[in-house]
Amino acid sequence: MVFEDKTIAFIGSGVMAEAMIGGLLNKKLIEPAQIIAADPREDRGRELSARYGIRSTTNNVEAAEAANVLVLAVKPQVFGQVARVVRGHAAGASLVLSILAGVRIRTISDGLLNPSVVRAMPNTPAQIGQGITVWTATPEVQERQREQARALLGALGEELFTEDEKYLDMATALSGTGPAYVFLFMEALIDAGVHMGFSRRDAEKLVLQTMRGSIEYAATTGLHPAELRNQVTSPGGTSAEAIYHLEKGGLRTVLARAVWAAYQRSVALGGGDLKKPEDT
Repeated sequence: MVFEDKTIAFIGSGVMAEAMIGGLLNKKLIEPAQIIAADPREDRGRELSARYGIRSTTNNVEAAEAANVLVLAVKPQVFGQVARVVRGHAAGASLVLSILAGVRIRTISDGLLNPSVVRAMPNTPAQIGQGITVWTATPEVQERQREQARALLGALGEELFTEDEKYLDMATALSGTGPAYVFLFMEALIDAGVHMGFSRRDAEKLVLQTMRGSIEYAATTGLHPAELRNQVTSPGGTSAEAIYHLEKGGLRTVLARAVWAAYQRSVALGGGDLKKPEDT
């Protein structure tokens, strides 16, 4: 009952906002009439109203003034413009929850004149309720509001709280961007299967189920990935030969560099100072 008699307003009603709306309603955490979605496109508002029975508007100020909980789900590049419009109108919300990549808590708090801010970094699987979101909060966010944040983010999958905002940029590089690494690896495996002679449909089926089964097996056993890899790597066998070439090609190094580059980009987007994890 964390949202009893509360209104949740979304400024921005794209894919991730819709995932959150759908999750909240599917889990019966809130009634449709308690949700407002603000979007500059009237047709998008009508679409969400028809699909979920929620209220919609093209007026961000209207949404901000009605909100007990205000969710920011716009593109990070337009936050400044949004903040100028709703500045002061969001001061009455007991909680502001942002899923804007790279936008710092202080920037959000100062921009909206509201000190009770949660900053969160979800990822793409949240769209099917299988995501993981790393989040943090300002000291002004009380336990009741933290419960609300957990409920909102739990609608997207799992959630992980951290006391220090620096981990949000790290999460952006690891779990936020992570699905892109997985999809690229999938694509490469499928292409290899096609190159060997499988039809693309069969190669996709083989790769998807192999990855799905491997992930579920790893989660079920709780074993270290190195132990799991050793289980399928017989001396002189096919797995050993394949892994030799992956290691020789620098797979680990390239992946580590990619994650670090994503981390650097996240820090730069937020205008922060870059520090290596071992220096903090």
